[in-house]
Amino acid sequence: MQRSAEKLARRAVALNEHDAEARSSLAFTLLMRGDHEGALAEAEHALGLSPNLAVAHGEKGAALIFSGGPREGLNALQTCIRLDPYDALLRVRLLYKSIGLYFFGDYEAAAGAAKAAIRSYPDFPNIYRWLAAALGQMGRTLEAKEALEKAIAIAPASFDMHVRNRVPWMRPEDHAHMLEGLRKAGMPEE
Repeated sequence: MQRSAEKLARRAVALNEHDAEARSSLAFTLLMRGDHEGALAEAEHALGLSPNLAVAHGEKGAALIFSGGPREGLNALQTCIRLDPYDALLRVRLLYKSIGLYFFGDYEAAAGAAKAAIRSYPDFPNIYRWLAAALGQMGRTLEAKEALEKAIAIAPASFDMHVRNRVPWMRPEDHAHMLEGLRKAGMPEE
C-alpha cells in the first residue's frame, strides 16, 4: 500500500509540479518510508508554492521531528494547527507534538500534550504509548503502567508494529529512546 501511495503522489506531482497539496502528499509518503530528507524537501517545496498550506507545515513538522529536529518540528506543527484547527489529521498532529516534546527531552510537556490529545481522542492508541514513555521517564510508574496497559489493550497489533519492530520513519536512536521510557513504564521484555 505504501508503494502505491508514493507512486500516486509522484504521478500527481508529475501532472502538476506546482500543486502544493500533491507535494505535501509526496512528503508524507517519503517520510513513511524513512526518507526524511526527501520528505522535508517536498514539504519545503510545497510551502514555497503555498506558504499557508497547513498540511505542508504538518508534513514539515513531522519530517523535522523524526529526523532529529524536534524544536523546529514543533514550531511547524504549531503553525499547521493554527492554520487548520479542524484538520482531519489533527489527532496525528497532536501525537507528533507529544513525540517532538519527548524527543526534545521535555517529558512533563510531552505527557501534558499526550493527555490533552487523549481528552479529544480517547480511542487513539498511539498517544497512550507516548504518555507511558514520558511518565516512565519521569518515574511516575503507576500512571505510566496504566497508560501502557491502555495502549496495548486498545490496539495490540499497532503496539507491536510501532514498538517491537522499529517503523521506517523512526531513527534507531529515537526508537531506543522510546523503548527506554516504555521499559521504565513497565513494558515486559520479550
